[in-house]
Amino acid sequence: MNRDLDMEVKLAGQTDLAGFRSEVRQLLAQQIPPDEVQWHLEPPADPFEDPQSPQSSRPKNVARAATAIVPASFTRLCEFVVLHRDCERFSLLYRLLWRLVHEPGLRNDPIDPDMLQAQHMAHAVRRDIHKMKANLRMRVLAGAQGREMQVGCYEPAHHVVEAVAPWFAKRIPCGRWAIFTPERSVRCEEGRLLFGPGVPSRELPGHDGTDADWLACYERVFAPHDRAAADA
Repeated sequence: MNRDLDMEVKLAGQTDLAGFRSEVRQLLAQQIPPDEVQWHLEPPADPFEDPQSPQSSRPKNVARAATAIVPASFTRLCEFVVLHRDCERFSLLYRLLWRLVHEPGLRNDPIDPDMLQAQHMAHAVRRDIHKMKANLRMRVLAGAQGREMQVGCYEPAHHVVEAVAPWFAKRIPCGRWAIFTPERSVRCEEGRLLFGPGVPSRELPGHDGTDADWLACYERVFAPHDRAAADA
């Protein structure tokens, strides 16, 4: 294969599923095989951008014909596999999508190696989400002006913070909380989620951190956004 002819496809972040869907529709429309595509994951321009917001979504009205025949089960599989830490996950998913379009019998093959790998990755992500829900412990801080806030830190194995944050928003009784992980942080203000940059493992306060440590961590992550919002 001539590497000079490879097509580079850029995605906006580790979990850019909307971008992946948009790009693969165009790749399939142009009949570009998987081994000629190089996937590159770039950090978002705005670390506080919500990956689920309309502003961060890619156009979805391009080249739908090829992907229309893809089973719904594969679409759901993609939603979990893109959260896996394996750097080749997007290559795997596009290869599977290409094969589903060109090899209709693939959906009936229970032992296909590519499909088995994707299913194992999805299972690992689902397990990681369950472990974060079960094991994350929150700490109550008094906060400013007597406003209670809950904080916690966790180190997930995969990119699951955006996926699990809405679950915590529904189940944490306090309307104001924040969760810090090495790659991504999230806070909630009365049901509204705001994502921000992560905190290196060595800087996470942990269970033995003081209230001052937790408040300092919160300020480092979210104060830049608050200042920018105040200046806007």
